[in-house]
Amino acid sequence: MSAQQTLLPRAGPARRGRPKEPHRLFWVALAAPGIIWLLVLFVVPFYAIVAIAAGYVNPVFGYPGAAWNPLNWSSANFSAAWRDLVGTGAFVGPIIARTLFYVAVASLLSLLIAYPTAYFVARFAGRRKGLFLVLLIAPFWISYMMRMLAWVGLLQNDGYVNKALVFLHLVSQPVSWLGGLGVTVVLGLVYGYIPYLILVLYAGLDRIDPALIEAGRDLGLGRVRTFLRVTLPMSRQAILTGMLITVLPMLGDYYTNQLLSGTTGTTMLGNVINNQLSTPGLQGEGAVFSLFFLLALIIPMIYYVARTNRTSREAV
Repeated sequence: MSAQQTLLPRAGPARRGRPKEPHRLFWVALAAPGIIWLLVLFVVPFYAIVAIAAGYVNPVFGYPGAAWNPLNWSSANFSAAWRDLVGTGAFVGPIIARTLFYVAVASLLSLLIAYPTAYFVARFAGRRKGLFLVLLIAPFWISYMMRMLAWVGLLQNDGYVNKALVFLHLVSQPVSWLGGLGVTVVLGLVYGYIPYLILVLYAGLDRIDPALIEAGRDLGLGRVRTFLRVTLPMSRQAILTGMLITVLPMLGDYYTNQLLSGTTGTTMLGNVINNQLSTPGLQGEGAVFSLFFLLALIIPMIYYVARTNRTSREAV
């Protein structure tokens, strides 16, 4: 053995493994608050919903009883919910179809309005970009309920919307916007959730390198072809993220329809779940529909995660 080898410290397995312990403990401690938060605010409430869905109903008082022990779970509420969904007296199927139609139209209108708005702020706002961002964020300073109540005042028979339509001779008499019109519910969904979509689209469009757009123009592409070949493909991930953020809460929304319509002709799935959870004896079925709704939402969430991971790998 040479003198140089004797002076060098030996890097054995024990020595190499020691620095990893503090490193691993550090990351565990860093993730602990998030794990606790997830357990307290998601796992525990989710198990409570499952326990109520598989529980029982007190025959005297009519309130639901949670079956915390899985060995005591019952399928009565699941059978009742399934009959309401596809049985002889089923009424939930048309409501689900109506909800999907409302959400599809509202999300498409939101995208058609939000994308040009976000594109303008990201590309042409210039020094006023900060001002436009403040105006876009301003709706978040007002609660969703207050914004919907403002629309209730505007859409009444003697509200400013009907006054403007009559003044412009677009209608001969005031329109009963709050009398159960589906278009009112759809426009209410658009108004309520479009700020989320605009901000997400702006963040995605603002990250696109302007040099790539200029390169497309230098290669002979016009403005439209540059947008279709460069800008739109590079903003697909932002579109997917924004649509996920807006569509999922739209599907479970019940407050917009309750304020702007409140009739059975525009009932959405969220209204059915809310009515069952507030009706004695039907809370178990409401919990079952909540579980069905959650399982349906998992599908687009899994698709979003898979698409995001694939996009990240392709970028690398």
